[in-house]
Amino acid sequence: MTPCFWSSFFYEFTPEEAIDLFASRQWAELELSDEHGRALLNRGLPATVGANFKTYAADRGISFPQGHLWLNCDITAPNHEEIVTQLKLWLDLFLALDIKAAVIHPGGKAMRDAGASESAVFEQQVKTLGSLVTHVRGTKLSLCLENCKCGIEELLPLVEAVGTDHLGICLDTGHLNRIKADQGEFIRRAGTLLRALHINDNNGVDDQHLFPYGSGKVKWEDVVSALKEIQYPHALNLEVGGERHCPHPLRLAKLDYAKRLLEVMISG
Repeated sequence: MTPCFWSSFFYEFTPEEAIDLFASRQWAELELSDEHGRALLNRGLPATVGANFKTYAADRGISFPQGHLWLNCDITAPNHEEIVTQLKLWLDLFLALDIKAAVIHPGGKAMRDAGASESAVFEQQVKTLGSLVTHVRGTKLSLCLENCKCGIEELLPLVEAVGTDHLGICLDTGHLNRIKADQGEFIRRAGTLLRALHINDNNGVDDQHLFPYGSGKVKWEDVVSALKEIQYPHALNLEVGGERHCPHPLRLAKLDYAKRLLEVMISG
């Protein structure tokens, strides 16, 4: 496991400015956020823009083991074909950045709101995910289904149905805490399919995105011990938007604290 931080901690800055801020605190790995991914895609061809930005980051000692795909899209929406077209551009950007884990929401709200059955929702999820993983076949990139309002039992059947090495799982500890599910069980059942993390805490009700070991209720000893049990080899990524609400100098100081926090979690 290696320390990693979500780039949206500096969401109001350009991608390059955010890189410079993280580099000033000697961070080496980041998750590319939706905001920064979108800003890059607005500049032109994903392959070209991604290659240029990868060089900019690498020159400052930073790489991107994971990234978050289009945050607010629903892969079951009526315009899912248009959504797939757009997501393929995101995937091209991620490939240019050498991102290995592309976090995506499983969706389903649009169809459920329209009264569709769970089997119909599942069928559309599988169809859309199949199109996306086909796009990255032969690369080292995996799409990683995030547990938004569900547990591991809803994600594993999707992975099995799509049936590809290019589909894995992202655990968001805060989301799992809100549905009162067992963190260690999720991690152990996911096993080698667990390829991305959103590490954050909350009070069990609100999606607060706080640092671990603070006022939240996640049992971090269970998280860390399970990750070590499965020998999780990827980034230990913090997604802590709730920690941004402070003066800029304090945000920079929190980067120093966060690095030490992750180092203790990894070595403890």
